[in-house]
Amino acid sequence: MIAQHSSSDNNSSKSSEVSKVKVLNFATFHMGNSSDANTVEFDEKAKKNQDDAKSIAQMISKFKPTIICVEVPADEQEELNIEYQKYLENPEVPSVYYGEVGLVAFEVARESGITQLHGIDYEMAYNYNIAGQIENAIDPNTITDFYGNLLKHYPELNVNEEELTLLERLRLGNTPNFLDFLILSNADLLTHVGSKDGYEGADEAAKFYKRNLRIYSNLNRIPVTKEDRIFILSGGSHTAFLGEFMNRSPKYEVVNTLEYLD
Repeated sequence: MIAQHSSSDNNSSKSSEVSKVKVLNFATFHMGNSSDANTVEFDEKAKKNQDDAKSIAQMISKFKPTIICVEVPADEQEELNIEYQKYLENPEVPSVYYGEVGLVAFEVARESGITQLHGIDYEMAYNYNIAGQIENAIDPNTITDFYGNLLKHYPELNVNEEELTLLERLRLGNTPNFLDFLILSNADLLTHVGSKDGYEGADEAAKFYKRNLRIYSNLNRIPVTKEDRIFILSGGSHTAFLGEFMNRSPKYEVVNTLEYLD
């Protein structure tokens, strides 16, 4: 039975909503080496790309974060902040530590007067290619049709990412439809894959959900107050999952990322 709430309860709920911790949950592609199955060509050592990344960092800084979380394993926290301190000592020299972490997050942190960053990643093995490695006895037609008619489902993907500016790439990667696509293609579609009596696809999807839930758990370990403002920089699929989790959370309020990419 669902509990009845009085008008005073509703007012209390609205007050609580206003006091949630604001989060800028920002999706990026990896601007350096990555083990991800899909990567975007990007020379993190090219001056033009470094300058563009710094411009993006200045846009994000308008959010005025007090806490910054990045896709670096939590057990590499000390190394992360050693590299950040090196950057603070000589910010004129761009850092390429973890690609986008050094190029974007370090500069946002410096602009915001933040003394340390938080690594919240949790690495887990995950088989992206399970659909092509077993005889699919569950539902091969759905995946074949989806990828055979991808633009019907997601017409915004009809672009050549290599021809986009960095800002245009990040705008695309932070649209709600693109983030939905990342969850669907990285996890949910795999529930259509499996042997006659097996759940191979679902089990791989579960691993990816588990990884992202552990990333979310690492975020929740960070002490915060209602006055804090959290900036999270991670690969798009992690951003997509974190967005889903936080949109249902009684603790966090996710702001519109695209407002900071004008």
